[in-house]
Amino acid sequence: MNNVDNCCLEKLLKVIDILQKNANNSDCFDESCTRPYLGSAPNIICFNTRPVSFYTKNGSLFTATYTLNGVTNSSSVFRIEGVNNCCVKCRILRANPDTSDINRAYLATNEFITINLNCICVVTCLNDIIIDNL
Repeated sequence: MNNVDNCCLEKLLKVIDILQKNANNSDCFDESCTRPYLGSAPNIICFNTRPVSFYTKNGSLFTATYTLNGVTNSSSVFRIEGVNNCCVKCRILRANPDTSDINRAYLATNEFITINLNCICVVTCLNDIIIDNL
């Protein structure tokens, strides 16, 4: 990475990216010796996203805009889609208007941004969730 100060952020985001890419809902019903959890399958919720928020070096919450049905909105919650040195590609997430399912607190948009980690100072991980139709 170009900036040594952000090296820990790059490593953290790569781990999140790997966890998400390895999340496979079919693993939730794996009953073999190699299943990635203990216990029976009906007790397991298979999350596929660890949403994150970013804070800039001046302490401001980073937000990005997206358009849905012709209306422009903003969000500060993202899904890591890839990490390349000091850049992270993120999908913008939006709040789920159906608040009854806490496991689906956010919905995916079809909009992506690339963030330069040299401009980011803090990454906050939110509770793991399920994003349908990725």
